[in-house]
Amino acid sequence: MPKKETEITGRVDIEKKELEELRKKIKGLAALKKELEKFDYKKRSTAELFETILAGALSSRASDIHFEAETDHVKFRLRVDGVLHDIFNLDSQEYGFLLSRVKLLSKLKLNVVTEAQDGRFTIRADENEIEIRTSVIPSEYGETVVMRVLDPAAIQLTLVDLGLRNDDLEIAKREFSKPNGMILNTGQTGSGKTTTLYAFLRTVNKPEIKVITIEDPIEYHLEGIEQTQVDPAAGYSFVNGLRSILRQDPDVILVGEVRDLETAEIAMHAALTGHLVFSTLHTNDAVGAIPRLVDLGVRPSIIGPALNLVIAQRLLRRLCDECKKPVKMDAAFQKKVSTFLSKMPPRVDGRQYEKATIYEAVGCDRCGDMGYKGRIGVFELLEVDKELEELVYKEATEAAIKRVADKRGMVTMQADGILKVLSGITDFKEVERVTGKIIDLWVSSRPFGSE
Repeated sequence: MPKKETEITGRVDIEKKELEELRKKIKGLAALKKELEKFDYKKRSTAELFETILAGALSSRASDIHFEAETDHVKFRLRVDGVLHDIFNLDSQEYGFLLSRVKLLSKLKLNVVTEAQDGRFTIRADENEIEIRTSVIPSEYGETVVMRVLDPAAIQLTLVDLGLRNDDLEIAKREFSKPNGMILNTGQTGSGKTTTLYAFLRTVNKPEIKVITIEDPIEYHLEGIEQTQVDPAAGYSFVNGLRSILRQDPDVILVGEVRDLETAEIAMHAALTGHLVFSTLHTNDAVGAIPRLVDLGVRPSIIGPALNLVIAQRLLRRLCDECKKPVKMDAAFQKKVSTFLSKMPPRVDGRQYEKATIYEAVGCDRCGDMGYKGRIGVFELLEVDKELEELVYKEATEAAIKRVADKRGMVTMQADGILKVLSGITDFKEVERVTGKIIDLWVSSRPFGSE
């Protein structure tokens, strides 16, 4: 016991060499579980335990590390590709040492156990500075910890890498090229909105223009872009920050999130006065963005002229290319595919999907026996043209907007997911998990006639 207590107040850095060696050794969730099952707490230190956990999280591409206090143990889980996986149950006493180490690294107060605390620290892996953002909250059986892994390599994506089809890409580029207007990115928490917005900013950023952001918080640093962070204690809110940014002569503005009427109105007025404005909104789909703005109190007479484009998105897991397995399809299912493709708007080239091969997940060493590796976005784009602008002014209901969007051939996120299945990128089970039951084309987790 004395050794443990001394160690907590001793070395609190992360040994890069040890971390790299562990990452090479621990490949996937199953390997991490085995490593923890044989971990000798009497002979090895808390530092080594934490480095083992970090190495496993990094090698598994985890986005979040969870420690959840329960009655007589602490559950350790990892979120990989949007899905939480149970890894190991830690002894409560050992977790106490581990928690102290996490707090020291994150510059949190060791003696505070009844209040929420937030902190962060940085580790180096593969020549990248990876930031770990720590959240500690009190719970019924002790303190619960979640550590968000912010790997800058994860956001170095082009618009194509994000998963935008060529026809949607053309729409996005057309709207990006405009000197003013608002582009809203909507979706649930964890749907990849930040990654998408950063890709948008890198696309529009040029030496001759000025790009400024206001974020809460700054998740990744973007070269050549002025990034600012909300600081309530200093009076720098989205509203006050946005007002200040407008005095900085920007061409392009990113507002991390539209949360209230005042922020929405200032952002939209900026879009109407010569600025290209990007922001996010929490809605389930693209057509829900306009009614949401109305609910906030924004006048429809402002929404229509200011808003150029709404992009809704979610994330699907990609099938592992090493082990995915072709699924046999019968004539009836092929007919369903043809019917689905015939309903696509002319801008979607259905010919490339007609002779599609459908795959399903299997699992191998490369993907940690999950059958999936990595994620890709599914999108729906709603362009605001004159017809829609006039409709918003008269009747900004979700049902009315959806009728116009359907008539103009908007491809929904679910339809985009089906197209990605037909491209061999994912499977129907994953599309249903993320977007809900597929009524028209799909009625079960496997194609009709599949084996």
